[in-house]
Amino acid sequence: MTTLTRIASAAAPAAIGPYAQAVAHAGMLYCSGSLPVDPATGSIDAGDPAAEVRQCLTNLTAVCAEAGTDLSRAVRTTIYTTRLSEFAAINVAYAEFFSDGEVPARTTIEVAGLPMGATVEIDAIVALA
Repeated sequence: MTTLTRIASAAAPAAIGPYAQAVAHAGMLYCSGSLPVDPATGSIDAGDPAAEVRQCLTNLTAVCAEAGTDLSRAVRTTIYTTRLSEFAAINVAYAEFFSDGEVPARTTIEVAGLPMGATVEIDAIVALA
């Protein structure tokens, strides 16, 4: 049986519940949903979905680095948003983190609400380096 390794990065916000930031298993990193929480302040600058996407992906970048990988190795992401009407702005901000053509599979889902009043949350499955 392959070992499960819980990943915690001090450069990303701590989990706000009973879960790990990520779990490494069998060559893959399963990242929990990342809220757009600024790890320095513990708060969200809510209201701008594009800025929230950038903060979510910055947080996921830190978690990936802690595990020895990076978002360029993402296999799949899921974006949860309370404002699907902002889909175009979300896409523009999201694309800033991935090279042209080097994007993971992705699902985007509109939800009724997210923790801490966020308008965006992103999770990821990333191949370990």
